[in-house]
Amino acid sequence: MGNLNRVMLIGRLTRDPEVTEFKNGGKVANLGFAVHNVRKSAQTGEWEETPVWLNMKAYNHEPGRKLADLAGKLKKGRQVFVEGHLVLEQWDGKEDGKHHSKLLVYVDGIEFMGEKPRAGDEPAPGPADHAPGEHVEDAGWPEEPAPKPAKAARRK
Repeated sequence: MGNLNRVMLIGRLTRDPEVTEFKNGGKVANLGFAVHNVRKSAQTGEWEETPVWLNMKAYNHEPGRKLADLAGKLKKGRQVFVEGHLVLEQWDGKEDGKHHSKLLVYVDGIEFMGEKPRAGDEPAPGPADHAPGEHVEDAGWPEEPAPKPAKAARRK
């Protein structure tokens, strides 16, 4: 049986990307990302949104695929479409010697969504920068207006 490790998400950045350059000239952008799951509340019967907080990394891998540079231009609150794959990073702590692990999304592609900010505009409103599960009530953001439908052609 085959395997598939593919992630496709539309959400918003929870903080400005942190870009790190390596000695060999490579770069990585660390991204905080949030998406909402919708579920029906057992108590109220109302539909509610529950945020899911993710950490992502975008690398400058191949020539012409400078994802870290592209991601580094984004700002907190920007809505993006991300394609990637899951990676389990593991390491031993330098101070405590304990084994640590973290599940991340490694970005394979990124597309801007919504309107492009104009020069001099304030950054788009977005969720506060929180650790997963903290201050969930602050995670909401205004929805972007739906595009206007195209006008139908008149028949004669």
